[in-house]
Amino acid sequence: MYRVRKYPHGTFSWADNSSTDPEAAKTFYVDLFGWGKSEIPIGENMTYTVFQLEGEDCAALSGMMPDQLQMGVPSHWNNFVTVDDVDALVDVVKANGGLVVYGPEDVFDSGRMLHIQDPTGALLNLWQPYNSIGAGIVNTVGAMCWNELITNDLETAKAFYSAVFGWGYYGDERYTHISNRGRNNGGMLEMDENFDEMPSCWMVCFHVEDIDAAMKRVEELGGRVVTQKMETFDTGWFTVIEDPAGAVFYIMQLVRADPWVE
Repeated sequence: MYRVRKYPHGTFSWADNSSTDPEAAKTFYVDLFGWGKSEIPIGENMTYTVFQLEGEDCAALSGMMPDQLQMGVPSHWNNFVTVDDVDALVDVVKANGGLVVYGPEDVFDSGRMLHIQDPTGALLNLWQPYNSIGAGIVNTVGAMCWNELITNDLETAKAFYSAVFGWGYYGDERYTHISNRGRNNGGMLEMDENFDEMPSCWMVCFHVEDIDAAMKRVEELGGRVVTQKMETFDTGWFTVIEDPAGAVFYIMQLVRADPWVE
């Protein structure tokens, strides 16, 4: 088990899914990853489904808000980064070309959130924990194991996130790794012509034990395997998946996990 009790400032800590078909999506994820779930009321006829793995919160899902449905917002995964002080970063985000979409605002007694858009168009949530740190388990089968920015302007994105979180970077012309306080903390990939008109976005990745079996199961459950299985040197095999409601994410069979335990 790779259990977490505290995330340092600038660390990815949570992911949740906003779905146009929450019931179909919940069934899909529970069956695919073997997750348990608990339903938390968050308003009239709305719930926040918290998924559990080995007794720990690992991800969540909710139905799309009515105004988002009216605007035709597609199902998507949201990524969260823990910060020490959400409010202190509002001016930093704006000063470095980012946009505050909404917040800061308290999410009940769980924490305080700020929803931002970086200068390249990618959306991200900043999370200051109160009673919820986010995922209590990571980097093991069925849990979140990676977060990746796919961007149309890598250098602008790197400068922005360095200013906001203090991130450093390493890698080569093929891939940029994010370093946060000396620890690997996700990656960045600059889009080329193969991405067509795809907007900049943050992607979440979940670890699976057997990627071939997982890809087969995705199809059986009504999801779609978007790309062929690909290998990354000394890391593992991954592919892009679309759930039955249209939300896109990665699954990866890791050669070895990088436990983050405190």
